Amino acid sequence: MTFRRLAFLLILFWSSAAVASANPVQAKKTAYDYALVGLDGKEVPLSTYKGKVLLIVNLASKSIYSQQISALNDLQKIYADKGLVIVGIPSADFGSQESEDTATIKHFYLETEHVNFSVFSKASLRGKNPIPLVHFLTDPKDGAGGGDIHWNFTKFVVNREGKAVLRFEADSDPADPDFRVKIEQVLDGTFKKGAEGKSEPKAGDADEESDDGE
Repeated sequence: MTFRRLAFLLILFWSSAAVASANPVQAKKTAYDYALVGLDGKEVPLSTYKGKVLLIVNLASKSIYSQQISALNDLQKIYADKGLVIVGIPSADFGSQESEDTATIKHFYLETEHVNFSVFSKASLRGKNPIPLVHFLTDPKDGAGGGDIHWNFTKFVVNREGKAVLRFEADSDPADPDFRVKIEQVLDGTFKKGAEGKSEPKAGDADEESDDGE
């Protein structure tokens, strides 16, 4: 190999390395890249739960679906040892069915309902400035899809790798056997991401809980 040829190859190598350095391939985000604010006002990185299966639920204390809280408590109790962590995010975006005051929210979930899962501060989940986690969960390609969150008690399941793999709509009851089967599949790593487990809102939902909260 001539000196000129060697010099050319070295220049080509350095140029390619410089381009790669300037334009690194960005790894896809996972749930662990996001954080929520606790009821105490402190930020909690979701990386705290790395390696766990997350069931993320948007809560509303005045919703007709608040009866699902008991089933969520049961799920957390039954599957905690297998790695399930339920994450509750109160929101007043859907029918204004959550309290504005943090103290009232805390009292309802911790003292009235005695939840045994993590409940965070009230957050915006739709509109102009939803928390970044929402975009990740609803992403049509890398998330669970389904578009915007439609109503209270929408549920997202994040697997142990931090990927959103499943979405349940408001009327999917955590007490239903089929719901639990899907959770068990994600916990044991046999669930295959797809359309399974998704549930469209019932036709009567809009009548039962209107956006004006009536």
